[in-house]
Amino acid sequence: MRTRVLALTLTLTATSAGLAMPAHAAGRAVRFTDSGGVHVVNVRRIDDRQYALRVSTAALGRAVDVRVLLPTGYDRRPGARFPVLYLFHGTSGRASDWVARGDAERTTAGRPLITVMPDGGFDGNGGGWYTDWADPRTRLGPSRWETFHVTQLIPWIDRNLRTVSRREGRAVAGLSQGGFGAMSYAARHPALFVSAASFSGAPDIAYDPVVSVGATGIVSYVAAFDNGVNPDAIFGSRLANAAGWRGHDPATLAPNLRGMRLALHTATGLPGPLDPPVPDPAAIGIEALAHASTASFHRRLEALEIPSHYDDYVLGTHTFPYWARDLRQHMGPLMRTFAAPPRPPAKTSYRSVDPTWTQWGWTVSLKRPKAQEFSALTNASATGFALRAAGAATVTTPASYRPGARLVIGVTRGRTHKVIRTAAGPTGRLTVTLPPARGTATTLVSISRSGRPSAAAGARAR
Repeated sequence: MRTRVLALTLTLTATSAGLAMPAHAAGRAVRFTDSGGVHVVNVRRIDDRQYALRVSTAALGRAVDVRVLLPTGYDRRPGARFPVLYLFHGTSGRASDWVARGDAERTTAGRPLITVMPDGGFDGNGGGWYTDWADPRTRLGPSRWETFHVTQLIPWIDRNLRTVSRREGRAVAGLSQGGFGAMSYAARHPALFVSAASFSGAPDIAYDPVVSVGATGIVSYVAAFDNGVNPDAIFGSRLANAAGWRGHDPATLAPNLRGMRLALHTATGLPGPLDPPVPDPAAIGIEALAHASTASFHRRLEALEIPSHYDDYVLGTHTFPYWARDLRQHMGPLMRTFAAPPRPPAKTSYRSVDPTWTQWGWTVSLKRPKAQEFSALTNASATGFALRAAGAATVTTPASYRPGARLVIGVTRGRTHKVIRTAAGPTGRLTVTLPPARGTATTLVSISRSGRPSAAAGARAR
């Protein structure tokens, strides 16, 4: 009788907290709380590993789902921390897709890994293409998907779960549209991820002129017919806002991916061993387009001498049996990457269209006529950097110096050279304000602790 009373008490307590705990769920439930702009609407514990969450954020303007898979025995290892795989669905998908259709629960079973699968669209619509929309005033609301996934969801997961909350403990992967999202986030935020993978994805939407025609058509179609908004709502007009498209395109941003473990899985669309007797014509055509995008991205990586695992298995269509197999094959290399992660680059090189960005501890803030225009920080280290940008720029370094240390800065642009004497701030960072440039210009900055700086320090741009 006492046991029954105790069981009833636990059930009522879980229900009152928003947890639907089935009889087969064992161990103490995780308590998910609000933080960083993420509000927990509902938590449903499916079993001892899996949680279905509903969260809301002002970045999206409405609630969305997040599915979480914990390692086996998570609750019995209170001192352990685990790496995280952020796993994205494709067009018209949902947070539950990888569990319901992609065998993710069995594939990750027994591995010391947290898997987080968030919505990338609203209630199974065409999807947000893993970006902050160019038009935030559509009937769907702000649709700031990158802000939600990168700026809010990742810190929220780190606060609520025992994660390895560093680059070497964080990976991203996805299928189809989610494969684009995985590579786009990795290229735009390389300091966050140690590994990125695309399964039948679209990692080139703007670099190759032929591939970009098909990509533009697909994105516009998804916006207009699946989402019911203006065809240009997601990235903006392909002609008038070309920089916005290129600024989120993994192929254009491929140099940012140096030092990351990359994996690409694709097929040609020709029916293969995992297809039904009568394959879906749409799955054949879409995979052919994804193959062209993936192959173009791979050629771009090869030209830059950036290594990747490229699996073109030729026979296969745009369907879940192949993506489930891709995930199974990716899991071993991913866990080996977590066990022996590549070291961060010795020097920082990063390009972006954003007016302000922070990567690897460096922050660049620009005042320029155009909202989206490429800038590039090259070979940045404690001894200097090169910045190619338009307008005025303020550059803040990582905490590389002794607080208050006296420093000599040499600034060279064209034939003009000047010397600035200053001191590192109380956190060991240095802020350098560069004068406005007429058009896009390269400024070379050298930093030394004593003596006259060399005007060529940090000059070589790749």
